Amino acid sequence: MSSPGAPTRDVLLVSAIITVSLSVTVVLCSLCHWCQRKLGKRYKNSLETVGTPDSGRGRSEKKAINGRSPFPPPQIWPHTRSVSPSCPGTMLPAGGKAVNTAPVPGQTPHDESDRRTEPRSSVSDLVNSLTSEMLMLSPGSEEDEAHEGCSRENLGRIQFSVGYNFQESTLTVKIMKAQELPAKDFSGTSDPFVKIYLLPDKKHKLETKVKRKNLNPHWNETFLFEGFPYEKVVQRVLYLQVLDYDRFSRNDPIGEVSIPLNKVDLTQMQTFWKDLKPCSDGSGSRGELLLSLCYNPSANSIIVNIIKARNLKAMDIGGTSDPYVKVWLMYKDKRVEKKKTVTMKRNLNPIFNESFAFDIPTEKLRETTIIITVMDKDKLSRNDVIGKIYLSWKSGPGEVKHWKDMIARPRQPVAQWHQLKA
Repeated sequence: MSSPGAPTRDVLLVSAIITVSLSVTVVLCSLCHWCQRKLGKRYKNSLETVGTPDSGRGRSEKKAINGRSPFPPPQIWPHTRSVSPSCPGTMLPAGGKAVNTAPVPGQTPHDESDRRTEPRSSVSDLVNSLTSEMLMLSPGSEEDEAHEGCSRENLGRIQFSVGYNFQESTLTVKIMKAQELPAKDFSGTSDPFVKIYLLPDKKHKLETKVKRKNLNPHWNETFLFEGFPYEKVVQRVLYLQVLDYDRFSRNDPIGEVSIPLNKVDLTQMQTFWKDLKPCSDGSGSRGELLLSLCYNPSANSIIVNIIKARNLKAMDIGGTSDPYVKVWLMYKDKRVEKKKTVTMKRNLNPIFNESFAFDIPTEKLRETTIIITVMDKDKLSRNDVIGKIYLSWKSGPGEVKHWKDMIARPRQPVAQWHQLKA
């Protein structure tokens, strides 16, 4: 019999059942929370693996977008038309270093800091090697010597005859013809005529007629110096100067020939062929320019690379010049497009290393002329012309050779020295 105040058996049983139920509930809740936490962590990790760009799968998807880098390549030469890679080594930065900006298929994109430290690709090495061939042309190098022959420009030649009539005391000079004269006009031709002097007298001169647009003119004109005693004739020098007539500006000298008359048998007419030489008034000593041409027939373009000049004529009082180069594209005597280099201060042997691209359809190539003018920059007055070069099918022999070499070697820069002309 139970004592009074002691819990009954039924109460103890109910308490035990409640205690066990609570314990089971706590255990089950703890187990459920642990499972949710673990399962949630796994699910979160799987989401991070799929969506995070730093994961391996994310990089492969990023790299495969359109097969190219999502970072656009930087613009290396602003405000300059890009040049076709088929003419290598022609468009370069001012420093002369080629930079490879094209993304390589299958290569992971890098930011700018990675580009500074990554090794140069084979494409960059190829461009640099081509660049060195074009730009590292120092005076006295083999490349310079290879172009020396082109710098001695052929100015053409002239045929004339001279004789003396003792009975009439008259010196007879006949100007017959000239051949292979260089072009001086925008149209790729010249309007030549001949001035005749008996030096040292420069006041009295005779002139032939002008032969329009003719690089192989025939004059067949006879000139008489009457009342000229023989003893004075043999003291003179026959001087012939061939010029290009210009209606609106100064006539351009082409070349000259001089022959002392005391070395000629004047008893009968003597006929001579003489090569023209640069005019001794300084027009033939204007310096030289090294440039290259690259013709791309598929792109219908010509790239003109102004490389460097040497021995330029001093135009300033201080015995120097501030040269820059203008490049005109001409079609049928009409100006189409102009470009120019930067100015090199106080430099008679400047290195420009600047390239310009011109669109020229193939069918218009024969009527096209590229005029290159070396100028002297002057702040206080009009800029002076140091010299010009006319490049076309119809120019002088040196220019025509360069033009034909360019056509014969498409997609290759063809370099040549040119003598600047007045």
